Amino acid sequence: MEKISWKVEGMTCANCALSISKFLEKQGFANVRINPISGDLSFEYNNSDSLPTAKKGIEDLGYKVAPANLHNSHSHADHEHAHDHGHDHEEGGGFLNSDKKRFFFTLPFTVLLLMHMLRGTWHIHWLSLPAVQFIICLPVFLTGLRFFGRSAWKSIMNGMPNMNSLITIGSLASFGYSLAGLALNLGSDYMFFETTASIINLVFLGNYLEEISVRSTQRALRSLAASQKVMANMISFDDQHKEVIYTVDNSILRPGDLILIKNGEKVPADAKVLWGEANVNESILTGESLPVFKKKKDLLIGGSLLESGTLKAQVTAAGNETILAGILHMVREAQSEKPPLQKLADKISAIFVPVVIGLALMTFLGNYWFMNQSISHALLRAVAVLVIACPCAMGIATPAGIAVGLGRAARSGILFRKPSSLESFRKIEQVVFDKTGTLTTGHFVISSFRAETDEDSFRQIVYSLEKFSSHPLGKAICKEWETKDSIRWKKIEEVKGVGMKAEDQEGNIYMAGSAAMMTALQDEAVHNIYVTKNNQLIGWIDLEDEIRPEAKQVVAWLNRRQIRTIMLSGDRKEKCMAIAEKLGIADVMAEQLPEDKLKAVAALAAEKSTAMVGDGINDAPALAKATLGISLSDASQIAMQSADVVLMNTGLRNLPLAMGLGVHTYRTIRQNLFWAFIYNIVAIPVAALGFLTPGLAALAMGFSDVILAANSIRLFVKKVA
Repeated sequence: MEKISWKVEGMTCANCALSISKFLEKQGFANVRINPISGDLSFEYNNSDSLPTAKKGIEDLGYKVAPANLHNSHSHADHEHAHDHGHDHEEGGGFLNSDKKRFFFTLPFTVLLLMHMLRGTWHIHWLSLPAVQFIICLPVFLTGLRFFGRSAWKSIMNGMPNMNSLITIGSLASFGYSLAGLALNLGSDYMFFETTASIINLVFLGNYLEEISVRSTQRALRSLAASQKVMANMISFDDQHKEVIYTVDNSILRPGDLILIKNGEKVPADAKVLWGEANVNESILTGESLPVFKKKKDLLIGGSLLESGTLKAQVTAAGNETILAGILHMVREAQSEKPPLQKLADKISAIFVPVVIGLALMTFLGNYWFMNQSISHALLRAVAVLVIACPCAMGIATPAGIAVGLGRAARSGILFRKPSSLESFRKIEQVVFDKTGTLTTGHFVISSFRAETDEDSFRQIVYSLEKFSSHPLGKAICKEWETKDSIRWKKIEEVKGVGMKAEDQEGNIYMAGSAAMMTALQDEAVHNIYVTKNNQLIGWIDLEDEIRPEAKQVVAWLNRRQIRTIMLSGDRKEKCMAIAEKLGIADVMAEQLPEDKLKAVAALAAEKSTAMVGDGINDAPALAKATLGISLSDASQIAMQSADVVLMNTGLRNLPLAMGLGVHTYRTIRQNLFWAFIYNIVAIPVAALGFLTPGLAALAMGFSDVILAANSIRLFVKKVA
């Protein structure tokens, strides 16, 4: 099966998204994912000939599909292009092409209609005339009918009534009742043109406010997306082989192109430094504000900012192949997937609109027959029930919270592969850490040494030997003991599995290596590196894996929250115990083979909810087996499939933030759902009993979504860790 992504315009609530999802599933499309907030739609298909039918079906439901590449949308760039093109289409589609414009267009007519209700000095007699009210109301009614009516009619005809159905039925009822009163000259008791206008105008206001609020939940993602679109200085050569610099849009860059990046400019694409040195701010991806020093052969991430220096680089990935594009795709995919709480809301939303229409009918009949209300009062109460009911609130509760949680996480260098990972964090009772590359940096440092000769001479000898070594321990020693005054050997070789062996100009034989070369000199070998001269020991060196500077703080944070911490490593028990003691980790499982790690994590996860933190390579099976797999990774490894969560470029520092965001996002979603359910449970009976006019009901309906979006937006600034 192939996958396609479209942009759907015109959705006003998650009930709309549910209608589209149901339609596509009935047509046989698989893995349908739709985000009611962003309008992103993706699904899988077998036959491309079925795509025009799918597009037409969605449009028949009352929505617009942005003109994307219908045959293949694996291209993230195509997806972005489709979004932009669709937006242009909307803006150019006519005068009343947004909720904001529709609200301000209908506002003066609505105000005029409401003025006839004023008394005393402000009362204008001619505004009370039924024919005048009809003429003033007509533009508002037609605007509402054009916007809500088309969608409502098509959704009802397809057996999937949506939010627009409720608004359309309510406004049609009040307008039709008033029109009958005008035609039959039944008097002022039958005139509710101001009710019709108020419903339509205030729903437009509510939609506009909701749009502003919900758009804010996407601001982190939009900020990332904006970083993709920059200008680039492309290096070319003229017929004299001289450099020529062209300023181009980065969308035309391809792997292999040469680019110049100046101080203060954004890196236009993933690239490899060929010349120059610079400090680069990669916070857009890692959340780390401290600049990273870049030199020749270092990799640059598209979207990062050159804070100082100038670089020439070669493009390694561009367009939808860049790391940033991958991140955006991953976040969008996660936002479109439905977590468990959303599935509950969907089940209720699916039957909500028909139930509300039934309740409105019962309200009308109950008020008229059993409460002895007039037809007009019974009708107004029924209309109020239709208008105040809000499936949007239930539908938007989860997507709004997820959008903010995932957006803030992405800006902080935390990537969630699916929204259920956010929920999983709240249940975690124990965290298992791999040692090498996770609690430690994977870089070795000298912890202690002993020299039988002068220390400076000893360092010189060791450096002169180890600078020819390919072993990580040798490289670590050279990094710390580098000197320009090295020995020029007559002969030197690396003895595999043993160490370095060299002969100086005087014929002395020096060796630096493992305990394998020391069995003749010493009964017990306990040090990492031994150094000899003519088979006589002249010193030894011990190295240890460098502990990540933030590891102790992160472990302490977990311990304070009564979350059990466990070290799981294939290294020797003595080394593991020493590091665990420094970090405050109580439980250690050492000398574990990969299959042992897998069994250990499976057993722990069966006992309690367990998160496994590893480097995402050797620990892949264990990461997949844990309740939640968390990978540490540099940006080039971000697409690892084994982990549920990826912490980018900042080591363990963001683990508390990731856990805190998971807990607080779930809490926010529960608050949203509680408000949505309570709102409808309270509001519908209140409207049915006549305590709300249809106008106030419309206003309350609009603000219910705003409250949910505002509650979700708090996650941007809320302290979560």
